[in-house]
Amino acid sequence: MIDSMVIAALLTLMLARPVADTAPCAVAARFLRDERHMIAEVEVDTIDDWRTRKKVPGCRITAAGGTEIGVGREAVRFYELLRAAKWVRTPEPRDSPNEGSLRFRWEQADCLFNINAEALLGTDAEQRVNDTLQVPAGQTRYQIFVMCMPAMPPAPR
Repeated sequence: MIDSMVIAALLTLMLARPVADTAPCAVAARFLRDERHMIAEVEVDTIDDWRTRKKVPGCRITAAGGTEIGVGREAVRFYELLRAAKWVRTPEPRDSPNEGSLRFRWEQADCLFNINAEALLGTDAEQRVNDTLQVPAGQTRYQIFVMCMPAMPPAPR
């Protein structure tokens, strides 16, 4: 006969929400820090996935950097450099809401990249990266917010 404590523990495990971790963000955070020289902070997150209509374990990256070419042109350059680094667009044709944010895949992670001219989130992480970043003279500050989760197939049509 199974002990009631064992049953309770099994039920807890079965009903527990998936645990988010930062693994899907590792490569994106490294790209932002090493290739784009941005200040980046990674946190666990739970993402509302429109494809599955479920909360999916994942992570988010809040980053700040400086650009000498303006934020609009920096966004274009950023996506070009991301592609050159072998990131690929996800197979989901609807993964580009108004092309202002683009979802890319690296191995088993899908990451939605959002580039902004100013701080919009109002989060502690955003405050910390902006407090840490020293923008050199002649550059303009810009923000990148990234949400990553395990790679998923396209939604059925």
